[in-house]
Formats: sequence, C-alpha cells, structure tokens
Amino acid sequence: MSVHVTGLRAEAAGRTLVADVDFALDAGRVLAIVGASGSGKTTIGSALLGAVKPGVTATGTVEVAGVDVLTCAPGEVPAAYLPQHPAAVLNPVRRIGGVLTEIANARRLQPRRAGSALARAATAERISDAMRRVGLDDPAFLRRFPHQLSGGQQQRLVLAQAFLCEARLLVADEPTTGQDLGNRDRIAAELRLAAEGGMAVVLLSHDLELVAAVADDLLVLDAGRIAERGPAAQVLAEPRHDYTRRLLAALHPEPALAGDAQAPIRIAGRGLAVHVGSRRTRLLDGVDFEARQGECLAVLGASGSGKTTLARTIAGLQQAAAGALDLDGEPLPVRGRRRTRAERARVQYVFQDARASFDEHRSIAEQVARSAVRLRGLTPDQARAEAARVLADVALEPETAARRRDKLSGGQLQRAALARALAARPQVLVCDEITSGLDALTRNGVLDLLADLKTERGLTILLITHEPAVAARLADRVLRIEAGRAA
Repeated sequence: MSVHVTGLRAEAAGRTLVADVDFALDAGRVLAIVGASGSGKTTIGSALLGAVKPGVTATGTVEVAGVDVLTCAPGEVPAAYLPQHPAAVLNPVRRIGGVLTEIANARRLQPRRAGSALARAATAERISDAMRRVGLDDPAFLRRFPHQLSGGQQQRLVLAQAFLCEARLLVADEPTTGQDLGNRDRIAAELRLAAEGGMAVVLLSHDLELVAAVADDLLVLDAGRIAERGPAAQVLAEPRHDYTRRLLAALHPEPALAGDAQAPIRIAGRGLAVHVGSRRTRLLDGVDFEARQGECLAVLGASGSGKTTLARTIAGLQQAAAGALDLDGEPLPVRGRRRTRAERARVQYVFQDARASFDEHRSIAEQVARSAVRLRGLTPDQARAEAARVLADVALEPETAARRRDKLSGGQLQRAALARALAARPQVLVCDEITSGLDALTRNGVLDLLADLKTERGLTILLITHEPAVAARLADRVLRIEAGRAA
C-alpha cells in the first residue's frame, strides 16, 4: 500500500475534528474524500502531508510509502500538495520560471553541475513538459508573476509544481476551484495521468462530477467521521447513507425567483477597457453591460477570459484605461481612489479567495464590524451590533464569528465575506466565483441567501462564475466574456 491510515484522530481546543478514520490506498488509484465544509476533509489532507495546523493534535498511524508522516521531518514527506487556494502557496515576488527552476533542480534525478549546459537543458525540458501537461505551454508564462495569472491559471501552475516534485502521493484539495468546464476536464485527465504514472492520489473535493470522472474509491465524511465508503461509481449511483443522498440531491436545486424586468437600471458600464504591461496587453476590450435593481447578472467565461478583471473594474479595484460607469444614472468614478466613502459602500466586492481576504490576526466579527465603521461611519458599538446582525443573516454563530480566519471552514469564511460586504449596506454586490470550492449543500445555502437579498432587498448582484449551473440557479440574465470582450 502506498498510503495506510489507521485510527486517525485530530483534536483542537477540545473539539474533535476527525475521529476513527481508516483507509488504505494503492499506487495508481484515486481516492476521493467528500463532505460538507467543516466535515474534516482538509484535516485528513493535512495529516497525509505531515502538516497539521498549529494547535491541532493528530494521533494514529499515517504512512505514505512506508514513511510515518506524523513524526518525520517535513522534507522527508514523499507527498505533493495541490491546494484549494493557489495564491497561498505561490511566491508573489518571484517570476514563475525562477521558482520552477529551483523545484526542478531540487528534484534532479542525476547529479550534474547546476550551471552546465546539459543540466540547464534537462531542467528546461522538465519544466516545459510539466507546463505543457497543465495547458500553460506558452513560454511567456515563465516570465510572469503569479498575480498576473487568473485563478484557474494559478491552480494549474501549482499542479505543474506538484508534477515536478515527483512525489509518491498527490493530495489535491479542490483542484478545480475557479476552473471552467474545459480546464476541469484537463485537470481530471492530469489527476488520472498522475495515478497512471504510479502516484497514489487523494482528492478532497466538493465537485461530485469531478469525483465521478476520476475517482476509483469514495469516502464520505460527516462531522469528522466516515459515513459511507466504497467504489465511487457504486456509492454515487446507490448511496446508502441519508447524508450522501442529501449531498447528491443538492446538485439539482430549484431556480431563484426572477427579478423585475422593468426595474430601473442600477449599474451600467460602457466601453470598459483594461491594458497591462509595456506591450499594453488587453485584458478587457470595450465591454458594455447593465444590471437592474433586484436583478442578478451572471458573467460567464473561461478561465483567463477577463471575468475577474471586469468585476474588479466595476468595484474600483482595477484601473481602467477607458470607459465609464453609471450608478443609478449618475457617473461612478472608474478609479476606486476617486470614489467617495458612500460610493465605495454602495458597490461591494466579495473575493473568490475568502481566506486571503481576511486578516489572520483579527477575529471575523471584528473585521465585519470594521467595514461598518469605515464605510458607514458607525461608532464602534453601533458597528458591533451591525456585525452581529449581518452575521446572523448569513447563519454564522457568535462563537464562530469570534474566531480568527484559520479556525473557520471555507464555507464559513465565504459567508463571513458576504456579511462583511453587507455591513456596508451596498446596492450592488460583485461576487467573484464565491461558490467555487463549496460543497453542494453549502453552495445552495449561499445562493439561497443571495436570492433573498435580490428579491427582498432589491440588491443588484453581479455574479462572476464559470459554472453554468450556478448561473441557472440565480441569474436573470447572462453576459459572456471571451478574450476580454462581451460575446
């Protein structure tokens, strides 16, 4: 067995995160672990990597290729990690090519002088092969910094790094987060390729379509314990446990109520264009849009098409080279620095990577309250009361909100990010891939909340997504972006 786990138990601050977890995995097979946010998937993944978080105590046996990863040194763990949020493991101040070169040299199979022409050629070939396998075969990517890639491209870059590491185990934590359907199919193929190349693959995922496509075996977690296990095809076709049946049923929710097609235009853009770099590369090229009060406009497109650039431009986070915005018929400065505090409050942005958007040193409740102080001018006491209200609206308990970001699950953090935006009492909410990486149950809860905000409060929602099913669930209209232009 490449992976052998017996009696795994993890606890933190008196809470049991996972308990009585046992499984084995052969090289060349893919095990998918599924469950709602907070069910313990990431804790198991961390244990497999020998990287449990500070404050977490893990006991039991976790062996990878014969190495006890709970007791060995970090550099001795024969595993690679493909994370849910790629920006968290990418060096923001170094070019991609330099980092890949270091990884390739560290894993060089035969000793050669690092500066020799033969060594450089071998390293370049390995990097080229890894980047080609993940669909980033344009040499221009090697000269870029991570922030110059879309979320989907960042995810594929991390997968290329994992291939370069030549590990015995690949732990893939939501690898299709933020990916369009085409790239998801490519990632699925690469995970299978990694397995066929002799690696054991543990896939932690909410994406049951991905699970069906790549997994040999399936383990369903509920509150840190194994609820069901078996061959993936059998469990998905004939689930025995009620929790598994509810997860599958949540894949096909009812669509939200439609907005008023005659409502006034809340926000509109004309000729929005964004250029970057000395060569004036066009990320956005003359995009027009409009969204009515109480309406959801879904922006669909492939990874790297310009969806997030449009979202950030609307929110004033990205400087536009040309174009204009109107809010309730009045000009809205395209440059965020020129917006008044009231204008910033009226258009709020919810980031795809909720974890990175929160300060790790302050509680969630404190940061939600801070939004009301800065954007609405409330006193600290008023802001705390407002924070408690909006956190209750998104179903976050006071005890949960009193924690710092690393103590919350991905779904909890996404709801906290919504609460922080709502504390500003916006009229327009720009949501950038906020359901990516959420399980079906949690995703439906977030979409239900947005539907209520749209219909009951008249909030205008711009929903950036690569998932047609999410758009069908919530959107009144769809704007498609291809290569920086409205299709």
